[in-house]
Amino acid sequence: MNYSKSDLEIEKKLVEHAKNDPESFGKLYELNYDQIFAYVLKRTADIQVAQDITAETFFKALKTIHNFRWQNVPFSAWLYRIAINEINLLHRKGHYKPISLDGLKDQGFDPISADNMEEELISAQHSLERHAQFLQVQKELERIPAKYRDVITLRFFTGKQISEIAQILGKPEGTVKSLLHRGLEKLKKVMSSEQINATFSQRQHYE
Repeated sequence: MNYSKSDLEIEKKLVEHAKNDPESFGKLYELNYDQIFAYVLKRTADIQVAQDITAETFFKALKTIHNFRWQNVPFSAWLYRIAINEINLLHRKGHYKPISLDGLKDQGFDPISADNMEEELISAQHSLERHAQFLQVQKELERIPAKYRDVITLRFFTGKQISEIAQILGKPEGTVKSLLHRGLEKLKKVMSSEQINATFSQRQHYE
């Protein structure tokens, strides 16, 4: 998503309001939930885990938003960073026990109504089916270090530009380009060249 200067100004005001009013956080949630959930779903290929990690991401954002310092980049960059940390925690521990939706409710914010849950599950299932080819290489991605995996998935699973990935990960653009190049080389070593070429030739759909 491309943010204009006015978009960033609006988001900055929302963030400042959310620091003092949990209900104001709802607007930030609505603006960012779909993209964060979609990313986590593609990384985990598990609808329940994706829901849990996404809920935990917003819970941690809400709980620590008073420490957030605006740096003139989209708020979603911070959310992606939290989500990536949660996903990597899942990979290290092999299981996930989030505070999830109850934690958000305890903070004064009720994020998802029961009426929307079934619709979300159906949409998530369709998303998994559409991205079946990427799911074929997901297990192979887990065999390379997280620093490469994060860059590759942000670039090819969500179509983020190098500048956006740099904002999310807090790294220089040159470093991101290097990680992307090295990561793809490492991925090629654990996959057949035919498989990786078929998968990442689809990247135009994510740009």
